[in-house]
Amino acid sequence: MSIKNEPAYLELCRYVLTNGIDRQDRTGVGTRSIFGYQMKFNLKEGFPLLTTKKVPFRLIASELLWFLKGDTNIRYLLKHNNNIWNEWAFKNWVESDEYSGPDMSNFGIRAQQDEEFNQLYQEQMKEFKLRILEDDSFADKYGHLGDVYGKQWRHWKSTQGETIDQISQVIEDIKKNPQSRRLIVSAWNPEDIPTMALPPCHTLFQFYVQDGQLSCQLYQRSGDLFLGIPFNIASYALLTHLIAKECGLEVGEFIHTLGDAHIYHNHFDQIKEQLSRTPRQAPTLTLNDSKSDIFSFTVDDLSIEGYQPHPAIKAPVAV
Repeated sequence: MSIKNEPAYLELCRYVLTNGIDRQDRTGVGTRSIFGYQMKFNLKEGFPLLTTKKVPFRLIASELLWFLKGDTNIRYLLKHNNNIWNEWAFKNWVESDEYSGPDMSNFGIRAQQDEEFNQLYQEQMKEFKLRILEDDSFADKYGHLGDVYGKQWRHWKSTQGETIDQISQVIEDIKKNPQSRRLIVSAWNPEDIPTMALPPCHTLFQFYVQDGQLSCQLYQRSGDLFLGIPFNIASYALLTHLIAKECGLEVGEFIHTLGDAHIYHNHFDQIKEQLSRTPRQAPTLTLNDSKSDIFSFTVDDLSIEGYQPHPAIKAPVAV
């Protein structure tokens, strides 16, 4: 398969390192940022899972299926050994009146800087995860992340109190009226922003059908280039494949439009290491042929073949 897709991402990283402006941010880490950028990925030239570092496809797949279920509780993710949303739920617990353990304020930064504190943090996180998995009432109280993506995609509440299933609706619209300019799903619901652990970074996406091919464009208000964007590229590419399969279409392009595209100051060395590597051939996505209903897929129905990436590069998450 082609390696043409990956350089679009690498060029963005180089551009931000060279031309970005250093800014403060809510996490206290600081970023180097630009505003407004667009990448295009031809999905017919291979699945855009980065090869310049190993990106865990099963985490991407389980997260996307979690969104599609309309779920907002990390218990589903933990059952699939997916820890990418833990910090935001953990924050709700350690800042609650019920928490009686060691002080975990600013745990993200402190764990990076203090080995002794990091050990305490890991112990508290382990306890938190076990309680989410084993204690229904605890999971119900502290496992929820508020009205995040799954809620908005599948259970958007209207002013009349009705529920709108945006994913089902857009699939039906693609089948019935593929020329429509209204094939849009929005995760940005201003009324619900205060109840979300993290307001949606990928805020709105739109589909476009031409010559039997389905393309998708995402608008992302904020993008962490090293940790987040590789996941987002693969996730929306996978979503495009799944919806195309249900609608009897081939895949076209994934177009990724970014607002604030940034690299955290403590990711500079990792980005430079990644940029020193040569991209390899893109892998191939395989979907279970016996299924087409997007809501029936499980993680085991999705697989990547021919993925031979460079080794993973670790970096801290800014919370």
